[in-house]
Amino acid sequence: MAERTETESRKLLGRLRDAMAGDHAGQERLDKITHLIATSMGCEVCSIYLFRDDDTLELCATEGLNAQAVHETRMKLGEGLVGRVAKYRRVINTPDAPQAVGFRFMPETGEEIYSSFLGVPVQRLGETLGVLVVQSKTAREFSADEVYALEVVAMVLAEMTELGAFVGEGAAMSARHSQPVLLRGTVAQEGVAEGHVWLHEPRVVVSNVIADDPVRETERLTEAVDTLRVGVDQMLSMAANGDKDQQQVLETYRMFANSKGWMRRMSEDIQSGLSAEAAVEKEQSLARARMSQSTDAYLRERLSDLDDLSNRLLRILTGQGADTGAEMPADPILVARNIGPAELLEYGRSLRGIVLEGGSVGSHAAIVARALAIPLIVHAGRITNDALNGDHIMVDGEQGIIHLRPDDMVATAFRDKIAMQAAAQERYSAILDEPAQAKCGAVVKLDMNAGLMADLPSLVSSGAEGVGLFRTELQFLVRNQMPKRSELSALYARVLDAAGGKRVVFRTLDIGSDKVLPYMKPNDEPNPALGWRAIRVGLDKPGVMRMQLQALIRAANGRPLTVMFPFVAQFEEFRAARREVDKAIAREEKLGHVLPSKIEVGAMLETPSLAFAPEKFFEEVKFLSVGGNDLKQFFFAADRENERVRKRYDTLNVSFLTFLEGIVERCARTNTDLSFCGEDAGRPVEALCFAAIGFRSLSMRPASIGPVKSLLRRCNLEDVREVINAARERGEMSVRADVMEYVKAQHQT
Repeated sequence: MAERTETESRKLLGRLRDAMAGDHAGQERLDKITHLIATSMGCEVCSIYLFRDDDTLELCATEGLNAQAVHETRMKLGEGLVGRVAKYRRVINTPDAPQAVGFRFMPETGEEIYSSFLGVPVQRLGETLGVLVVQSKTAREFSADEVYALEVVAMVLAEMTELGAFVGEGAAMSARHSQPVLLRGTVAQEGVAEGHVWLHEPRVVVSNVIADDPVRETERLTEAVDTLRVGVDQMLSMAANGDKDQQQVLETYRMFANSKGWMRRMSEDIQSGLSAEAAVEKEQSLARARMSQSTDAYLRERLSDLDDLSNRLLRILTGQGADTGAEMPADPILVARNIGPAELLEYGRSLRGIVLEGGSVGSHAAIVARALAIPLIVHAGRITNDALNGDHIMVDGEQGIIHLRPDDMVATAFRDKIAMQAAAQERYSAILDEPAQAKCGAVVKLDMNAGLMADLPSLVSSGAEGVGLFRTELQFLVRNQMPKRSELSALYARVLDAAGGKRVVFRTLDIGSDKVLPYMKPNDEPNPALGWRAIRVGLDKPGVMRMQLQALIRAANGRPLTVMFPFVAQFEEFRAARREVDKAIAREEKLGHVLPSKIEVGAMLETPSLAFAPEKFFEEVKFLSVGGNDLKQFFFAADRENERVRKRYDTLNVSFLTFLEGIVERCARTNTDLSFCGEDAGRPVEALCFAAIGFRSLSMRPASIGPVKSLLRRCNLEDVREVINAARERGEMSVRADVMEYVKAQHQT
């Protein structure tokens, strides 16, 4: 860029700073800014459009257009050239605006006499706040230098908007982080919670956006980048013999930290008049914008790495560390872009809820949240941009809705919902020690799912009859190295002690898919959910399976032991795993260790293929547990991580229930114990239908046992079975509506 342009840019930013430094109202500042930009760029028009809501832009200030149009002209996202700039986050530069694709004539503005149009998005950290436009009568395309200069100004406007410099009347000029926000995400753990925001990674605030001394700012940037590089090199040397995945990320960090292009762009930004911090954030915002639009998974990961590296650089420049001095509220709801299982366990049960921008329903964080029974919503876009520490927040983990800074009406309705659930829990406590016996006399065994020692007290408080699934992978996921056999044996022994003689079903290590051990080399698979995971890993790499089986046998120490293998797809896989159990028992006996008084070996039925295994399989396996989460996604060919399809297929679909009935019938013929395990088992209406088609054991999260038991005790399973059959005979796709009608009738009687 020419020195002249850099100097002019610095002059313009200097004037903007002076305009914003005075004690002026927000509207007056905006008016001054549009005048300054138009004058400096030699244009007749400069306009600033800001969002008044998620879908509507409002003209908030202009130099050159009709003044009466200010706060009156509005357009939807994607509407007109301004709307297209905002929607696609791209610059539009045209010498003939009326002929450009998407042009929309706004007669009240008087813009019909202006031919040239240059619009740039006003964005901060990937969030578009508005659009900055310049126009002129002369038909010309603006130069690359002029486009760049306007982008620099737009970045400054974004920072000033964030800092509240343009607060005024109306929704478009309301103070940031003060208005109610409703966000939607994906439920990863059910439940409702009210509390106050605790940011896992506090935002870095850049207050000195404009700088007069580019030489000093360049020196500051160079020093900070040098510090960053040293830090990355140190982390790499520490991870040299450890986690290969972590090394790969750190190598990417080093590549970016040494990128000449990254450094050059930030230096150019500084020459234009930005401070070192603002230059870093400008490049970070552009990277986030590209990341949000990219469909390439690899590119998104690399841009995410650059985003994280930029945050580290900003903390070095500003001195703002993770410890801001803020105190965690008494009712914290954790807000983060993402979080690992070990970090989440450090917070423990102190959290009321968790909201993540990223994550997935099967992520490590989701597993921990389920174990801790903490409501979790993932894919909550923008939450880290919108939320501040201490903000009032309500998390509806039933609907996947987050109310940030809710108004009184929303808060009252939400609290009513919490109160109703609390009242229901009181009713459930009255039947805590009662069996889940339906009116027809059938009794359903209700177990709980667990994965941490912290879960075990729920055995008593929830009324669970045992642990139908103890996830053993959590002890592997939260460590940086493989746990020792002695450590696992001690842990499993404590679990059996805490169960107080109640049956605990230990599921062997279920890794792979979305659960990759930090110290295990990841496999680059196009579809990990259908790849090398669970029992497939255990049979191909039997060392870990043998170690875990030995730890379980030693933990039992003469008590009964129940072991279940995950993701069994064919009979031979179960037989091979069963042989490993026999080998482990023989070895432990030879070593003189006390053997379990009884050992039950079962399998999870999570693939449709296992439902059609030879009869001999059903005779040999001691028990089967239907893993509903995986089985449903494979049955319907609908990825449960994919929002477009995961809700498309109903658990109470007639086809799925008929398939489950076939499993029930096969197990009945061979006298094989059968249970249903998964999220659907804890949904009362689904649980009622499972019981009606023959399931006599269900395993769910502890909080679901009361509601499920309550409904089962009010219903006659034979009547529900008739309702299901009648819906099937009529050709209904789902039995849900009919069963719901039956359930409502039971409430009225």
